Amino acid sequence: MAERESAAAERGSGETDGNKEADCNQMVSSSKPLHRFVKGEPRCVGIVILFFGCAEVLMGFVLARVEYETSNYIYVPFWQGALFLISGNLSIYTEIHPSKKMVTVCLAMYIVALLGLPVSIGCRIRYLSLFDNERRYPESYIEPEWAFIQFGQLICIEATLLIFSLCVSVLLIFLTTVARLALKSTKTQVVIQHVLSAVTDTASN
Repeated sequence: MAERESAAAERGSGETDGNKEADCNQMVSSSKPLHRFVKGEPRCVGIVILFFGCAEVLMGFVLARVEYETSNYIYVPFWQGALFLISGNLSIYTEIHPSKKMVTVCLAMYIVALLGLPVSIGCRIRYLSLFDNERRYPESYIEPEWAFIQFGQLICIEATLLIFSLCVSVLLIFLTTVARLALKSTKTQVVIQHVLSAVTDTASN
């Protein structure tokens, strides 16, 4: 009888230790640092960036048919649209399959896209001022009325793309910050897991 009671007590203490260990493991898994990146909803932000990227590429084909010099002179809509599309697709994929490697790739892509934004923004501001001056003096063209209308259309397109670039820059800065914080906290997470395992071993001894 005494042996049964001792066995039951050992079994109960073993189950208690197992529950504590399971609770510790659950606490560690629920506080994974990569979840900070997922909580930023990169999938939704990536979808928005994809829309902006598609708009850039489509407007690039429109500007390619214009006889005047535009931001398509250095192919801004195409390479910037490609950067937006890649960044958006990586954000969507990383939320579905989060890993430290993918978050690192996303962070690198966000930085590359952000480095290209000052070039495109400066280029578009330059052409906006140029089109505005040409629109004020259309008499130098063979068809002044058509030139006035066409420069007005180009101003609308370049201004719209400029606003898109500014919006995407805000989104990319947000994603870059979230990804950097997630990668920075992975080192701390390894230390926490090591300390918890050491405490569990000490308690079992």
